[in-house]
Amino acid sequence: MNFNGFDFGGLFDIELAIKSLPFVLQGLPMTIFISIAGMGIGLVLGLFLALARGSKKILLRWPSRIYISFMRGTPMLVFLFILYFGLPVVGIEFTALTAAIIGFGLNSAAYIAEIDRSSLNSVDKGQWESAKALNMPYWTTLQKIILPQATRIAIPPLTNVLMDIVKATSLAAVITVPELFQKTQIVAGREFDAMTMYVLVALIYWPICIIIGFIQESLEKRYSSFL
Repeated sequence: MNFNGFDFGGLFDIELAIKSLPFVLQGLPMTIFISIAGMGIGLVLGLFLALARGSKKILLRWPSRIYISFMRGTPMLVFLFILYFGLPVVGIEFTALTAAIIGFGLNSAAYIAEIDRSSLNSVDKGQWESAKALNMPYWTTLQKIILPQATRIAIPPLTNVLMDIVKATSLAAVITVPELFQKTQIVAGREFDAMTMYVLVALIYWPICIIIGFIQESLEKRYSSFL
């Protein structure tokens, strides 16, 4: 398509996109693996951070607050560089994949902690009091009564965190992790057509996030019984 001398067809080469798609998709399993592993670490660590953040004990509350503040206040890319390029200076070395998983896990934990904290606080305090009156242990109360109710509240924002991790895995390309965006950059540099390849990878990330959205809706329906 040509408009006033500008060739819109030059923005996206369909033949190149189709030809390069199999190679680019080789990075999809790595993108998904990093996302799931990072989210898993974030969920576990985030819950404990949320509980520590809401604790009355200063030795638990303040370290968690500092951790959350630091992770939310520093760019993910900088943190990846610290893990992969900085720590070897003091004798600690990670592979690129390990650094990416740790980086996304520790970073997402800070955001998940705040989501969990607000979700836990939204559960009626009477639930805690009733469990205490029945002499129910703290962890049993949390697991059986509080968490199921808080989970439904937390699902939408937690889904957003997962989507952010999926998209942010593209940053792992700068430390040589062979994920989607790194594969895309290889083809873009080889074929001298960055626009086509970047549009292509955008069209790959999009349906991944759509699928995550469907999973969110399914989980919301599952936990709706805890309202």
